[in-house]
Amino acid sequence: MLYHLLVPLAETFGVLNVFRYITFRTAGATLTALLISLLFGPLLIRQLSRLRVGQPIREIGPSHQHKQGTPTMGGLLILISLTVSVLLWADLESRAIWTVLMLTLGYGALGFFDDYRKIRNRNSAGLSARSKLLWQTLLALGVGVLLLTDPGFDAELQVPFFKDFTPYIGWLYLPLAVLVIVFISNGVNLTDGLDGLAIGPVMIAAGAFLGLSYAAGHAQIADYLAVKAVPGSGQLAILCGALVGSGLGFLWFNTSPAQVFMGDVGALALGGALATIAVLIRQELLLMIVGGIFVVEALTVIIQVVSFRITGRRVFLMAPIHHHFEKLGWAEQKIVVRFWIISIVLALLSLSTLKIR
Repeated sequence: MLYHLLVPLAETFGVLNVFRYITFRTAGATLTALLISLLFGPLLIRQLSRLRVGQPIREIGPSHQHKQGTPTMGGLLILISLTVSVLLWADLESRAIWTVLMLTLGYGALGFFDDYRKIRNRNSAGLSARSKLLWQTLLALGVGVLLLTDPGFDAELQVPFFKDFTPYIGWLYLPLAVLVIVFISNGVNLTDGLDGLAIGPVMIAAGAFLGLSYAAGHAQIADYLAVKAVPGSGQLAILCGALVGSGLGFLWFNTSPAQVFMGDVGALALGGALATIAVLIRQELLLMIVGGIFVVEALTVIIQVVSFRITGRRVFLMAPIHHHFEKLGWAEQKIVVRFWIISIVLALLSLSTLKIR
């Protein structure tokens, strides 16, 4: 909105020329999202508490009964600050921006309904896994179809660590895009089990993809780094900045002991947003490294379920894996900080693959 309002005035007021630059608007989006989160966070938490939107705690697993009743659905704060910030600072004629926003809000709506069911029934069971997966798949299919129908789309797969190995996969890009979006969305949701655990890696991944999106949208930089040039994708750097800012604001209230939990409304949406950005800039395989924490959390659940059904034995003391470490006696804060450290290392490793090829 600011871009469309102020850039035309730059010819008269030269200082407004800064609004042409993606870097400036990315910084503005980051700070705006942070400010909105900090200003409206206390109000939202009070309102959620007044409505008794408390988090149901599972009876099995590590004891978290002291968290019983802590307001959930705090992901609404992230979605509000993210959306307002993007609408203010991004080029609203960008197809990429609207694709990510619509998927994010769609997954947020799905998560909201899931959280509502949990609160209404006063237990940790919301929507059935089958119905949730169905809606996630349908929404991700929409993104895949938009991608394939884009006149500038090129179905070449970017493979990390390989400079010239870019296999053309054609229509197979559709199931790949759907798989990545659904898998990472659920991976973030499974990671969201301890105070601050999910939002840290989300911000780190968003920071990495901020740089990748900007590079993909800049022909010269993309050519230098040998990444896929995707015209218009530079606008996604603004959205990534807003993700970082809204995440920082949410962490202010979600750090241990948490005043509010993200809930599915936030976790599903954030995972979907990161995955859709990765798909749009053709870095979905690199996301598997950047978001390695989410991948491992999801895989441990799959391994645990398959192992128990086939052999009757469990591989982990409890899945997802952060609960395994809780069972080993690790303090919650230690798990969270160490997972953040791993996320930072994975992000740096992922960015280094741009030159180690």
